[in-house]
Amino acid sequence: MRSVAFAVTDGMLHFELAVAQEVFGDAPDAIPGPWYDVAVCGPGAVRVGRFRLEPDHGLDRLREADTVIVPGWADIDVEPPAELVDAVRAAHEAGSRVASLCTGAFVLAAAGLLDGRRATTHWAHTDALAARHPRVEVDPDVLYVDNGSVLTSAGKAAALDLCLHLVRQDRGSAVANTVARRLVVPPHRAGGQAQFVTTPVPARDDHPLAALLPWVMARLDQPLTVEDLARRARTSSRTLGRHFRAATGTTPLQWLLNQRLRRAQELLETTDDSVDAIATATGMGTATTLRRHFHRTLGVPPDTYRRTFRASRSTGGA
Repeated sequence: MRSVAFAVTDGMLHFELAVAQEVFGDAPDAIPGPWYDVAVCGPGAVRVGRFRLEPDHGLDRLREADTVIVPGWADIDVEPPAELVDAVRAAHEAGSRVASLCTGAFVLAAAGLLDGRRATTHWAHTDALAARHPRVEVDPDVLYVDNGSVLTSAGKAAALDLCLHLVRQDRGSAVANTVARRLVVPPHRAGGQAQFVTTPVPARDDHPLAALLPWVMARLDQPLTVEDLARRARTSSRTLGRHFRAATGTTPLQWLLNQRLRRAQELLETTDDSVDAIATATGMGTATTLRRHFHRTLGVPPDTYRRTFRASRSTGGA
């Protein structure tokens, strides 16, 4: 039986903590024998989201755990408490496997555990993590990163992916699959965060791209060039590129590709259209082109993506 300790202080997010408790707290009935020994460790009574929590032990107990889980940190603009950072660092130095869920990565980074390592966090905060901790190799496109003794996950549901990954490491795939079945979730999701992120577009009516982007979205099935977009926006290609970079953080062609892929995702989720038909409907031309861009950007081929989302919706409906 492996011991798992949750590191909690004021400012933690309750969702990630609850996810970890669901996975490690109670063994499914179908799994015989001992399960994880779970301890909630904190400096005293703490506020977790809208809930008040009474830890079982102090933070010094983290050093005795085989695995330390650091839930999400609510306000990334506030430095995590020094006592929490010190306790997490001490636990790792004592041999504990340390895993952060969502923005808990900021705690691990503050403890120096991510220096020189690849890591991830919620996609909305990856830039902040990279800017604040330049020695961390931040990967915004994955659901979780396993460095052996240090692991990090992306946002929210990806915390569950990482927890199931830990169970899979400790007890094998069959046990992890049983836990996933109890929670009514896929035992393993292929791909990365990119498949769940919608590309932002300008909201102001007076923005130079405000009229152009809806026009493009209505014509994704047509061949479009940067010159076509610039002509429609009545500007030069260079000025168009500057507006796109400022508004979306990317180039016109990359934005266009992202929108085509997003439309392809929607069609894969909601229709029975073939990959060839979806390639035509999204302006990709051929199924080969769609598969290449889809796999490179989202980490999974279109058929796998469709099966995952169809299975998820079917299970949820049942």
